[in-house]
This record gives sequence, structure tokens and C-alpha cells, in this order.
Amino acid sequence: MAIKIKTPEEIQIMAEGGKKLARVKNALKEAVKAGVHASDIEDLAMDLIHAEGAEASFAKVPGYSWATCINVNEGLVHGIPSRDMIFKDGDLVSIDVGVHFKGFHTDTSASVGINLNPENKKFLNIGQNALEKAISKVKAGNYIYDISQAIESTIEAAGFTTIKALVGHGVGRELHEDPQIPCFIPGKISDSPQIKEGMVLAVEVMYAQGGDKVEVLEDGWTIAMTDGKIAGLFEETVAVTGEGALVLTR
Repeated sequence: MAIKIKTPEEIQIMAEGGKKLARVKNALKEAVKAGVHASDIEDLAMDLIHAEGAEASFAKVPGYSWATCINVNEGLVHGIPSRDMIFKDGDLVSIDVGVHFKGFHTDTSASVGINLNPENKKFLNIGQNALEKAISKVKAGNYIYDISQAIESTIEAAGFTTIKALVGHGVGRELHEDPQIPCFIPGKISDSPQIKEGMVLAVEVMYAQGGDKVEVLEDGWTIAMTDGKIAGLFEETVAVTGEGALVLTR
């Protein structure tokens, strides 16, 4: 599958959708508190997305009927936002959400903590820093390799681990498009796609406090750390423009 280049007009539409998604994400993060159910966050997400005049991207995925993926602690991605998942003090909660607006998807995620201890606060800060460094590499003429290197070097320098089994991705008319964007250095820079103006990338930092091995849980969707150690997730949709990186989901 070829990498799809967007026109300036298409990027403008995606920027509109991204602003809507940013408002949704910020409201969801604020709603994460001890005693709240994951299903409460899901219900809020659906309401807010519809109020924005958009559709839930994830609910368009075959077999998946929710607007969000929500994970706690060792959960990494694709967690079903169930009534049984109740947040408590000390939890690290990861929320992934996307919107479909005027034919285009945008995708974002963030991990938030509920009265975290200092170690886990540091863990969150490292993930955010890694995402910022990765976004700084999103410019025409660079390579996907440069994004991956920024993530891996930041995460590993702090003593944490990047996830190898899952990757960031292009985004546009499809939720998942080429290129793949690993959180780790995937080989030689010469084998990596060059970043070009008009690309739109879901730059995603997936990392953990222990090893990098993951498993799919019994629900058939949730991907969690095999060793039970805490995982984190940060993602923004970023367009490559003539002026550099334009983060669409803030």
C-alpha cells in the first residue's frame, strides 16, 4: 500500500476534525477519577463526538462498537471500556480515541494518572517527552527512522522499554494507513520511508516499565503486558507541512 499524500485542503479538513478530537480528549482526561467506570468515559466520549458533529472512528472498525479504547496499568491498547473497569487511586489510565469528520480520521491517545507515586509520575513524563521529541522529527526530508530513534532513545535512556509488537501509522481516509512508525529503531535509515510534505502521521509512543512482550486477553481485543508491569501510551496526529510539523489533535 502506497503512502497517501494529502492536499492542503484535505489537511485543513483533518485539522478541523483534529480540533474536535482534542476537545473530546481533554474532557475525557479530566473525567478520569477514582470510582469512575471506563464505561462512563466511553459514554461521555460518544456524547461529545456526536455533539461535535463527528463520528467515532473506532466504532467503524469491524467487530468493535465503542468510541474509545481504555486500558489500566498493564493494559497497553485496544481495551474495551467496560462497566467492570473501575478506576482507583494509583492507577495509570490510557485513553485512545479517534474521530471521523468529513471523510477523514484523526487519532490521539494519552495516559493519565490518579494520585500516582513519584516513580509512575516520572514514567508518564518520560512518555510525554518522547512524543514531543518524536514530533520534532516530523519534517520533510527526514525519515520515519528519525521518529523511531527519538522515541527509543528517550524511553530507553530513562530505563524503560519500547513496545515492538505495535506501531504508529499514517492516517487519513483510513484509520490505519502506511507508513508504519515503530517506537524502536527498525533497521537501517536507508530502508526507512522518507517523510514528505502532505503526509499525515499518527505518531504513537507505546512503552512499559518491564519487558516488551505483550499478549491478547480473553476478550479478544485488549493487548496487555505479559509481565504485568505498567504500560503507557501517548499519540498525536501530525501533518507534514511546508512550515514543519502541524499537530492536528491539540
